[in-house]
Amino acid sequence: MPQHPATPSTALPAFVGRHIGPGEADVAHMLAVVGQPSLDALVDSALPHLIRSDAPLALAAADSEAAVIAELRALAGRNRVLRSMIGLGYYGTISPPVVTRKILENPAWYTAYTPYQPEISQGRLEALLNFQTVVSDLTGLPIAGASLLDEATAAAEAMTLMRRSTRLPDDAVLVVDTHTFPQTLAVVQTRARPLGIGVVVADLSAVTTGEQLRAAAGGMPVFGVLVQYPGADGQVRSLSALAAAAHEIGALLTAATDLLALTILAAPGEWGADIAVGSAQRFGVPMGFGGPHAGFMSVRAGLERSMPGRLVGVSVDAHGAPAYRLALQTREQHIRREKATSNICTAQVLLAVIASMYAVWHGPEGLAAIARRVNAHARTLARGLSAGDIEVLTSAPFDTIRVAGAGSGPQTAARGRRARAEHLGGRRGHPVAQLRRDDNPRRPRHGVRRVRDRRSRRCSRGF
Repeated sequence: MPQHPATPSTALPAFVGRHIGPGEADVAHMLAVVGQPSLDALVDSALPHLIRSDAPLALAAADSEAAVIAELRALAGRNRVLRSMIGLGYYGTISPPVVTRKILENPAWYTAYTPYQPEISQGRLEALLNFQTVVSDLTGLPIAGASLLDEATAAAEAMTLMRRSTRLPDDAVLVVDTHTFPQTLAVVQTRARPLGIGVVVADLSAVTTGEQLRAAAGGMPVFGVLVQYPGADGQVRSLSALAAAAHEIGALLTAATDLLALTILAAPGEWGADIAVGSAQRFGVPMGFGGPHAGFMSVRAGLERSMPGRLVGVSVDAHGAPAYRLALQTREQHIRREKATSNICTAQVLLAVIASMYAVWHGPEGLAAIARRVNAHARTLARGLSAGDIEVLTSAPFDTIRVAGAGSGPQTAARGRRARAEHLGGRRGHPVAQLRRDDNPRRPRHGVRRVRDRRSRRCSRGF
């Protein structure tokens, strides 16, 4: 073994030294306790030489904290911050100042981890129980979890939950409606591939019987159906007949839905959905360049034991008083691997708490008022476009309308350039425009004509 100096070297860069607690005297004491003369000797004795490199790491000297912050600020300054006109589950929202100040910017909340010790986590558990209650009330399903990663992975979790909960042949498939958000479909397909689950994408708008649903699946048995409510095209559809058709052939139905829309629309549980998933971003969580946002899942009675993630329950303490605890944890780190129902169900506790407190701040009537305002502005925009001889394709919108595309050519290209100059961001893909309203109460800076720009424009406009 090579010889090492008796005095350990703990010379560290300023930033690292500030965050690594032990000083030179502390390190020397710990080395004496374990009987090693230096940190290098400790590593030599603990790490097999077969897997250790003798060459030093080729790392440049660390910059100071101030220099790193300046570099990151310069990189961030290269972003073009546009008004989002994409929609599809991402909306402008107003975070109540008290929620921002007391929760989002409060280290007691934003550094908290899983409440494994309920005796010191009652406040966080109560806030999560409130989140579960909000989701359960709005979706019309009795059991809701304490948040998931996001809407797309929640839909993937719903797929595997439906597969586990149905007694159908191994070749049974999941049928996804064509009006599902594209990012949700992509994650579902990616998750299904290594699991050997078949995914069929079909337009289910006219499906009302089990026979029609099986035909839409190409004659394959169907274990589950995934629909978007309201649809990605903005249409609010009646899905009760589709849910009955799924149940007729032994399948379950998942509704990927919008909590704000559910304050004025029929709850999925009322028209037959077995599972509801979605994102709580709209409840006061900033878009944050696409994330993170808290997903949610709620289920009908009988499916709760197969739910992924965590479930907060109410119990009693040693004195007989009400107390909160984690009643269900189903990740591989919590239970035996073969019994685990998920390994991608990371919770978004902070963002779920923000969403729950947003609901508390506004109350049921306040949330419904926001939803009615969003819907009223979408309908006003539809009437304005129709008056301007633009064909509106969405007959029953919540916050999104779909209009005939502007085609191609110099005029369309000019509209696109003007939209970019005015800091509007959109999405290409289909020869239609989708205009989405959000709950940001600012008046629009741009006229109706200006959002009728390119082919495949999906728009999310403030008002």
